[in-house]
Amino acid sequence: MSTTLTTPVADAHPAASGVREPAGAPDGADGLYRRIARRETHSPRSLLAIVLAVLLIVTLAWLGTEIVLALLGAPALLVAPADMFTSAVNLVDAPVGVVAAAGIVVALIGLVLVITAIAPGRRARHLLPTGRTVVVVDNEVIASALARHASLAGNVDPDNATVSVTHRRADVHLTPTSGIPVDQAAVIDHVSRQLDSYRLTPAVTARVRIAENGRIGA
Repeated sequence: MSTTLTTPVADAHPAASGVREPAGAPDGADGLYRRIARRETHSPRSLLAIVLAVLLIVTLAWLGTEIVLALLGAPALLVAPADMFTSAVNLVDAPVGVVAAAGIVVALIGLVLVITAIAPGRRARHLLPTGRTVVVVDNEVIASALARHASLAGNVDPDNATVSVTHRRADVHLTPTSGIPVDQAAVIDHVSRQLDSYRLTPAVTARVRIAENGRIGA
């Protein structure tokens, strides 16, 4: 069972949302719930695979076109195959620094691709603990709830509180009303306690920033 929350987290916590552990759920269902949770919080690398496949197809099509043009004696579109082969052979005569720099760039690109292929992609979602069910909450929902609590703790207008939530951190930005200081420590403490009460998986830590210039009548 998979549920994506669209209400504020503070009001959608399992204790208040009516989500309960299903009676008589078999022990084998735990593995199913874990697979569902992973599917809902991780994204496949389909887009990257498609982009790389398209680039490879375009490159091969270009090389094939250059070879056909060379066999027909027509001018090359970009580089003739013979010139490409000659440049590759003469690469050993190039300055060592240039060859080393090119090798490092190619190695870094390959390393990034390997890491991207192995590491799982992540969706902008977190899990809430509910026992033998899967409850998924979007990061935007968490941000909305934290913005409300941060504005109350900082005594600022809700429109002047913005929050962005990533995989491991919640960045809170407050713009105070001119002449009314904001206790940053109090806001951090309040937001951190809210995050602890949500018991998100993976855990999220808070960072609060207060704008140097306030707004008149905010």
